[in-house]
Amino acid sequence: MPKESVESADERRRVQGILSRLQENIPDAACALRHESAYQLLVATILSAQCTDKRVNLVTPELFRRYPDAAALSGADPAELREVVRSTGFFRNKARNLIAAATAIARDFAGRVPDRMEDLLSLPGVARKTANVVLGTWFGIADGVVVDTHVSRLSKRLGLTEATDPLKIERDLMAKVPRSHWIDFSHRLIHHGRRTCDARRPRCAECFLAELCPSAEVHSAGR
Repeated sequence: MPKESVESADERRRVQGILSRLQENIPDAACALRHESAYQLLVATILSAQCTDKRVNLVTPELFRRYPDAAALSGADPAELREVVRSTGFFRNKARNLIAAATAIARDFAGRVPDRMEDLLSLPGVARKTANVVLGTWFGIADGVVVDTHVSRLSKRLGLTEATDPLKIERDLMAKVPRSHWIDFSHRLIHHGRRTCDARRPRCAECFLAELCPSAEVHSAGR
């Protein structure tokens, strides 16, 4: 058998092992952004750019009280909205994008957040990460893989990609991870990144993926 085929089979087994261990150890991982509708999830995900989910969850109750749906948000006073979302950072751009996205939803989609990738990407402030969060978490549609900072970091440490660009990372993950795992894989990897695989000091000695992770030996040695 050609060497490439052997390596490919070995890699498939390794990836399956990673998926199995993630499922076994983090069975109930879910989106940390609190939401009760596709609209709320979309807004929260836009706000989560360069901001922690914890901070977003502190801001959104008041935001949703003032602007309960896309129609209300489309008519928001920009200055008032900026103050509501100020603590999430980049608040001017976020407020502008929220109003523009809500306007497009109210105008073009009868006030309902669309459930197609191309339609979501037509909304201001929405790129593939946000679209994948909404499609996967709310609609249960696996159209791609959510690539945030945790997924990006852990995917490289696990040897699932060598890319640094989120779109290339997503393509690599889509090629290696079966579609049936795309949604839960991201949730579980994000959870694992927060709990164990820290950006600065990964706790490899406690990690259930260490045996399958090419970076574990390096980090464990402190190099």
